[in-house]
Amino acid sequence: MIQKPAYVDPFIRRGYAVVMPSGQPDIGGKNLDWGVADGYDLARDDITFLRAVRADAVERFGLDPSRILIAGFSRGGSMVWDVACQAPEIAIAFAAAAGAFWEPMASECEAPVHLFHVHGFKDQMVPYEGRALTWEGVVFTQGNVMKSVDVWRRENNCMGSAKNSFDEDGSMQKDWTDCAAGSIRVRVTKGGHGVPEGWRDAMLDWFESLP
Repeated sequence: MIQKPAYVDPFIRRGYAVVMPSGQPDIGGKNLDWGVADGYDLARDDITFLRAVRADAVERFGLDPSRILIAGFSRGGSMVWDVACQAPEIAIAFAAAAGAFWEPMASECEAPVHLFHVHGFKDQMVPYEGRALTWEGVVFTQGNVMKSVDVWRRENNCMGSAKNSFDEDGSMQKDWTDCAAGSIRVRVTKGGHGVPEGWRDAMLDWFESLP
């Protein structure tokens, strides 16, 4: 992925270093995957792994640890939610596309965060409303995105109404900025399972606007 200009150039152009760690083989050993909190007890700890990746990158490349954004897509997006929940200290903001919490869902997290989540209304791979599926004979449940968001609304202490807006492309956005700490942005596009056009720049605009 890091060899694909479409993935990396939007960050490089704006002066960011890009680090892309890889997940390990899934329970069937066929695909690379992340060990998200989905009820399956993997024999590895990807939170510990990502902490080590961060520490290595900061030391080896002299990165500023106070300006780290963690982002991911699909299962990688779900991994971002888990990192934000279980290890919020390793970044100052988190952005995910098409992947949130899985069940059994956390009821609370370690600390408030700044979170930007984007999801396609027509996503059938990771439906906005969640779904049950079977993989390698194991039953999993993808979480409902708004139920996932409510975990952060409680953690950030912003249970009031969101600021609502619409973009020219038909996407809908909710912003909770009156949190006691942190903030939440949820954008729902008209698309399916994918990274929407312009997401990287929108994510960086949001990141750079944070206090």
